Amino acid sequence: MWTIEDVSRYLRIPVETLYQWRRKKQGPPACKMGKHLRYDPAGVRDWFTANAA
Repeated sequence: MWTIEDVSRYLRIPVETLYQWRRKKQGPPACKMGKHLRYDPAGVRDWFTANAA
């Protein structure tokens, strides 16, 4: 599982953008584990492929 910082580095976007997308129900799927967000790397890659312009 990736942290939000891992996803930020992978997508080359700021962490704050990921938080904004989550509030708007956009962006790659994430799971809440305790107080932390975790991302499945395969899910992030699938989301990126599906949303690449």
